[in-house]
Amino acid sequence: MVNVVIPTLNAEAYLEALLTRLEEQTVPCDILVIDSSSTDASLSIAESHNVRTISIEAGDFNHGATRNLAVRESSGEVIVFLTQDALPEDDRCIESLVRPLEDPEIAACYGRQVPRDDANPTERFARGFNYPETSLLKSRESVSELGIKTFFFSNACSAIRRREFERVGGFPEDVVMFEDMLIAARLLEKGHKILYTPEARVVHSHNLSLRQQFKRYFDAGASFKNHPWFLDLSGGGKEGVKFVLEELRYLAGHGKYHWIPYALVEAVFKFCGYRMGLCFGRRGI
Repeated sequence: MVNVVIPTLNAEAYLEALLTRLEEQTVPCDILVIDSSSTDASLSIAESHNVRTISIEAGDFNHGATRNLAVRESSGEVIVFLTQDALPEDDRCIESLVRPLEDPEIAACYGRQVPRDDANPTERFARGFNYPETSLLKSRESVSELGIKTFFFSNACSAIRRREFERVGGFPEDVVMFEDMLIAARLLEKGHKILYTPEARVVHSHNLSLRQQFKRYFDAGASFKNHPWFLDLSGGGKEGVKFVLEELRYLAGHGKYHWIPYALVEAVFKFCGYRMGLCFGRRGI
């Protein structure tokens, strides 16, 4: 039995389809919905599917602490983490995600995120850049080649073996977000390996505004500032420059020339948000 943890907040637009798809998986799933006091039908939808639920106050939600609570309420040896708006693309998604964990050297896996039909060109590129068609096995030795991308990991679709999860103390609870990358760094630091497995696919994307991108990257900088060991471990790297250059080639190659100015402005917003987060993000978040 695989434990599946899904944090929710006003998820009625997604939850029916998500729970139905999870019921169709080729491996049995014990599903736990941890809800942050939704004001819509999220809980009643969950209850209609006979899944376990926990309710917390909306103000008590924390990306790390809430997931840690859900893990403590689960008993399986493998914990799968999904977000409410990440829909498994087929009935073998969870099987493909957890099967590599049979290898004792691999402590965690994360799956491929394919864009929704309404994804704009820059978001469509980002999904392909971060979630390619080829698998990738990462270890602490990967830093020299991959830099900070060594620790790229997403709780939109991931699986972690409980033993290793507990060994590193679970998710950090003193961050706004990016708890997934921080636990990935801890796992790799302990000598474990992490696998990106594109066979496990979920449909998941967001058309974020410039303001939302700025805030997301500010939160990234602030979260990483709380963990200077992470910045020391990952080094500087040039992943951001590579991303922008490849994005411009992608847009030009697909005839999306009118999106190039937007992509450049978006890159500035991301960079400024991240640098300001590093400079002004407060400890004890």
